[in-house]
Amino acid sequence: MRAAMKTARRLENIDGMENKMKLAKRRATPEKADVVTGFSPSSRNIFRYKTETQRPVNSFPPFGCDEGPSVSRSPVKSPRNILKSAYKVLDAPALQDDFYLNLVDWSAQNVTKLCDLGGDESVCSVGWALRGTHLAIGTNSGTVEIWDALRCRRIRTMGGHRLRVGALAWSSSVLSSGSRDKKILQRDIRSQEDHISKLTGHRSEVCGLKWSYDNRELASGGNDNKLLVWNQHSTKPVLRYCEHTAAVKAIAWSPHLHGLLASGGGTADRCIRFWNTTTNTRLSCVDTNSQVCNLAWSKNVNELVSTHGYSQNQIIVWKYPTMSKLATLGKRTVAFYATIATTSIQTNKNGDFKDIK
Repeated sequence: MRAAMKTARRLENIDGMENKMKLAKRRATPEKADVVTGFSPSSRNIFRYKTETQRPVNSFPPFGCDEGPSVSRSPVKSPRNILKSAYKVLDAPALQDDFYLNLVDWSAQNVTKLCDLGGDESVCSVGWALRGTHLAIGTNSGTVEIWDALRCRRIRTMGGHRLRVGALAWSSSVLSSGSRDKKILQRDIRSQEDHISKLTGHRSEVCGLKWSYDNRELASGGNDNKLLVWNQHSTKPVLRYCEHTAAVKAIAWSPHLHGLLASGGGTADRCIRFWNTTTNTRLSCVDTNSQVCNLAWSKNVNELVSTHGYSQNQIIVWKYPTMSKLATLGKRTVAFYATIATTSIQTNKNGDFKDIK
């Protein structure tokens, strides 16, 4: 009996030793010892191992290292294609070839033909109201006519200027008109009076007018090479810029940054200048090597379009604020005086523009 018990104890000891050897061997030989995860000073094992997950070939994480699972990377945008030829050509055989006039404006209702003044009266400027319901026309005799676009008829004729009216700008129901008589008249079309105020500051013909997008500031350019800024209630300019060396006809307020104003000079100047009217700061200047006829900001991207007369006669798309050229369009033998080219680029996201021949 005692011999049998001793034999059983020996077998148990042998089994226990075999189990300990198997356990030690299992600890010393992990399944995959490729990834080190760290160690604890109190642990007997210096290295701890874990099985590395299999990853498919050429697999990439769907998110960046610092991005959460709810944020994905935006796709890389391909360069925007800007067409370099006109997709539509409009006939305008009687359009006057005069740098100081503003003879084309783009209607929100896409109206292309409205009226014929007839007689000896000639058009010197046109300007559509924001909604495209009314059209203002400045004439060579100094009058301003208001036309109802829906009824296609003239509803009012207003005086006040002694010479031709070459610039018009709308601000809600207020219409500003600039003339060769050096004056700017503010007209409220709801009032029976021809004008509600007169702005004096230019020493030569007023050839450029543009209201800011918030309708708080009016910028005016003149043949005296001056760029003036007025507020809603002033009859004298609150800001005066005299850096241009030729007539300032091209004026454009940025829709992206409050108070950012661009202006362009004539043949003797050729420069596009940028101003911060909020801080009264001169920002930058670029020489275009050509007469600047018109300027327009894109409403979709931070870009600027300029049209030019002598000597390049072309349209240029600029990237702001670097002022690098994105495209040069429609080089011709005659000047691009009309703003229709800039406005259509501003409206169409694909960069199309209409041409006038």
